[in-house]
Amino acid sequence: MTKIQIKGTEYPCRVTMGAMLRYKRESGEDVSKLKDDNLEGLVLFLWCCVKSACNADGVDFPYGFDEFADALSPKELNLFLEGMNSVEKKTAPTK
Repeated sequence: MTKIQIKGTEYPCRVTMGAMLRYKRESGEDVSKLKDDNLEGLVLFLWCCVKSACNADGVDFPYGFDEFADALSPKELNLFLEGMNSVEKKTAPTK
């Protein structure tokens, strides 16, 4: 997934080193410890990915975490998670 729609506007969204560092600073945990049942953590990581991608691409991103969460639809979160799962499957080592 390379774009996410918030309040009718598309923003870039991708996992970056900046996103992982932001997540660690905000949550106090490494993203590798993030579990599927941690809704707040998943939304926080998505926010970090959008914020980082916008910063890297020079796109204004006006949302703090709570504003982002209030505007985020479950559909957008699910699309992000599906994209993450497909990346993990493609990059997983084969036996």
